[in-house]
Amino acid sequence: MIISVASGKGGTGKTTIAVNLALSLSNIQLLDCDVEEPNAHIFLKPKIKEKIPAFIPIPEVDETKCNACGKCREVCAYHAIAVIPPADGEKGKVLIFPHLCHGCGACSLLCPQKAIKEVNKEIGLVESGDSGDIKFVHGRLNVGEIMAPPLIRQVQERIDPSRTVIIDAPPGTSCPVIAAVKKSDYCILVTEPTPFGLNDLILAVEVLKKLNIPFGVVVNRSDIGDDKVDNYCRDNGIPILMRIPFDREIALLYSRGIPMVQGKPEYKEKFRAMFNIIRKGRS
Repeated sequence: MIISVASGKGGTGKTTIAVNLALSLSNIQLLDCDVEEPNAHIFLKPKIKEKIPAFIPIPEVDETKCNACGKCREVCAYHAIAVIPPADGEKGKVLIFPHLCHGCGACSLLCPQKAIKEVNKEIGLVESGDSGDIKFVHGRLNVGEIMAPPLIRQVQERIDPSRTVIIDAPPGTSCPVIAAVKKSDYCILVTEPTPFGLNDLILAVEVLKKLNIPFGVVVNRSDIGDDKVDNYCRDNGIPILMRIPFDREIALLYSRGIPMVQGKPEYKEKFRAMFNIIRKGRS
């Protein structure tokens, strides 16, 4: 079973839920797919055993074969290619913008002159190891890179189907989030009872409905704000799986990199109860 933990905005406690759920169960693999700013390792403190460079294929043009026909530009859905056509006796030129390239391969496949080949560009690292009996994998996107989904997919290639997999997804509702959650059997949405929390929860709910992924909500810092998140969930038939109060002790543990279930062991049963609700809902 693959359970992703997501949120419509950053700072809601997504990693807190993912890490503490992993520590409350057995036979777990945790994937930190927030590759732009992974932080689950701060709490799990895994022993990293393997570091593998992650690459994305980008086009390289052989100018001796290219006649600047423009076919590559036409097939590029991401506007990563521009073509300067021949003019005034000058040969045309193809310009590649690697930061826009998604590595789909359409340009090299469809080039009539076979003038384009793909070369690997390193975009980050995939690191894996162990934290106790938890198998751990995360990705680290290189500084300055903007293409997170290819690295997220390479992290997910390490999924162990023999284990319950917990995916810590990036915040928001854009392409990296979709890449992280789309293989999930269930998604936990973490929110807070504030106007911003509700607004971004609604956006995340719409994404998961489009992807046809079952989901429920964890309300973090549940005793601040108002009751509009509760009302929205009730009106839309969305289960509230768990509530975590605004607790100074939890905040202090977090600031020291100590998981909640280690500092407040009574929460282990609460996370296990949430998992059982999810498992029963999927059976």
